[in-house]
Amino acid sequence: MRYKLLQEGDIQVCVIRHPRTFLSKILTSKFLRRWEPHHLTLADNSVASATPTGYMENSISYSAIEDVQLLSWENAPKYCLQLTIPGGTVLLQAANSYLRDQWFHSLQWKKKIYKYKKVLSNPSRWEVVLKEIRTLVDMALTSPLQDDSIHQAPLEIVSKLLSENNNLTTQDQESIIVAIAPLLENNHPPPDLCEFFCKHCRERPRSMVVIEVFTPVVQRILKHNMDFGKCPRLRLFTQEYILSLNELNAGMEVVKKFIHSMHGPTGQCPHPRVLPNLVAVCLAAIYSCYEEFINSRDNSPSLKEIRNGCQQQCDRKPNLPLRLLHTSPDLVSQEATLTESRLKPVIVTANEIHVEVERNNTANQKMTASVGNDSEPNLIDCLMVSPTCSTMSIELSAQADRILGCYVEILKMLSDYDDWRPALASLLQPIPFPKEALAHEKFTKELKYVIQRFAEDPRQEVHSCLLSVRAGKDGWFQLYSPGGVACDDDGELFASMVHILMGSCYKTKKFLLSLAENKLGPCMLLALRGNQTMVEILCLMLEYNIIDNNDTQLQIISTLESTDVGKRMYEQLCERQRELKELQRKGGPTRLTLPSKSTDADLARLLSSGSFGNLENLSLAFTNVTSACAEHLIKLPSLKQLNLWSTQFGDAGLRLLSEHLTMLQVLNLCETPVTDAGLLALSSMKSLCSLNMNSTKLSADTYEDLKAKLPNLKEVDVRYTEAW
Repeated sequence: MRYKLLQEGDIQVCVIRHPRTFLSKILTSKFLRRWEPHHLTLADNSVASATPTGYMENSISYSAIEDVQLLSWENAPKYCLQLTIPGGTVLLQAANSYLRDQWFHSLQWKKKIYKYKKVLSNPSRWEVVLKEIRTLVDMALTSPLQDDSIHQAPLEIVSKLLSENNNLTTQDQESIIVAIAPLLENNHPPPDLCEFFCKHCRERPRSMVVIEVFTPVVQRILKHNMDFGKCPRLRLFTQEYILSLNELNAGMEVVKKFIHSMHGPTGQCPHPRVLPNLVAVCLAAIYSCYEEFINSRDNSPSLKEIRNGCQQQCDRKPNLPLRLLHTSPDLVSQEATLTESRLKPVIVTANEIHVEVERNNTANQKMTASVGNDSEPNLIDCLMVSPTCSTMSIELSAQADRILGCYVEILKMLSDYDDWRPALASLLQPIPFPKEALAHEKFTKELKYVIQRFAEDPRQEVHSCLLSVRAGKDGWFQLYSPGGVACDDDGELFASMVHILMGSCYKTKKFLLSLAENKLGPCMLLALRGNQTMVEILCLMLEYNIIDNNDTQLQIISTLESTDVGKRMYEQLCERQRELKELQRKGGPTRLTLPSKSTDADLARLLSSGSFGNLENLSLAFTNVTSACAEHLIKLPSLKQLNLWSTQFGDAGLRLLSEHLTMLQVLNLCETPVTDAGLLALSSMKSLCSLNMNSTKLSADTYEDLKAKLPNLKEVDVRYTEAW
């Protein structure tokens, strides 16, 4: 039978010190006041010890209990315990046998724990100490008590023993680790014990103890730990363990097998905490590689300061500027006088560090505009002033270089698992790396594999994480695009990212406008080299009237006509424009209903057959159209009512409609696969007065948001949704 360990305040009894006098009254309710730590408090109001009533006033420490026995002689009181103490005996009577046994095992446990604390506090012979540790471990494993402290107390005793004795031999250390290994199967090691394990991993990475004992401990940490912030030494131990695996002969192959064992043989990892914990370990390890470099340039606390309690701002060193100097000797300001041949360096603050840049005229204009808007310059923009200063000269130590290589390789391994990739992309979307790492060529070159895996994944929740987490922040898309700090190719990765984003749900004016404003040059260069995705981008910019400048439009047209694929797609664009003019020409029906089972191709064929400039009401209910038909719907200038009931029209189509059909008044999305991601885009359609979202994946929060942003909305159907 299993019992719960008694805590302070769990026993209240009447006692008599006289060894031959029994109790006349027994109480088993909760104590009225807290017990003193590590003491069994027995109170006594009696004046004479011969009077068997009341409570003792003085507490009895567990260490003073000489013996604990169950009363088993004939005619003994039921459910009684006998405690032998100096000067007499204390009898405890419980209400039932279960409670009596619970008291008995709890008191025995407390008594033995104090004994082992005393024995192990002053070790003399280590062979005796080792024997006592093994006995202590066996006692914890065989105890009928069920409580976290049953296993934690021995671990804390051993942890204190190891921290106070640094002169142990390697053999003694490993013997102690093996002795306490059974307790670590279901318990995290205490902080001091983690420090000891870290030291052993660093000094003896090839020891069999690392493989045989530490492996299940680290596996348990990765599977069950909920927050490394509350127990940073667990993360440090996991980090050192993985580095010790990398020191073996097989190196990264052993690490790869360990990662695979954490994922499991199936296509879906059964442990949801493994990936976040592994990513947390990787991020901390990568940060540690640049910690010394960071601390010499900014005022952020080191990992050691974080672990020991961050120092106050005034206690740390003052800021030191990080200089990124242009190497060209020909930079001369137009506003400089004849006696001034160079610009004075200008200090700008970028979040946490100071960046000093010598700039040319273009960069000067950019910075001036930024200052005029009172906005904080972006570090990546500062690094993009010139290709010659896009990366910093960072020389890591040999040890830091090995750590960096190991943990970037682990990030690559994690990105290879299909089920882990969405969560990994979400965790890395905010770019949780130090700025020095982003400016380090080796790091960004190695991490490029992970970003490439995101760009190749067709799932929207993966490749959408290439974009910034919020407006005004740079994302991986900006870092690895031409001119970005991490771009080391001619735009191949940039083209892949644009291709996957355009093929998903980002074929919108907003996305095209951002490309036209920031990446038009790289787009035209790649289109000139025959990249089909970039050719399509340029055609869409012309089709959606993204480019206002006539000279730029002519340059884009010349770029398109310089290649065969560009010429072909530009001719198709011209044909679509002619068809669009014919389609939007006044005339044709005002109402139109497609037959059921019609497809996107059927709708395109119908709309290309004549003029539909007067079409106000279009019903596609119960057809097989998808989001792809949105490209044709946005060409109907007079459309006011659209019925998409029971179609496969999704979020991507809604985004496109919300940008072009701003005059739409009635929209039926009943039984369509739209979600909050697409429905939120409808907030820009201010003319909507009737909206049917029956049987969709609408949430209550999105519904409230739409009601607040659509002032003309009068009729809404949200039946069979979360908002109903």
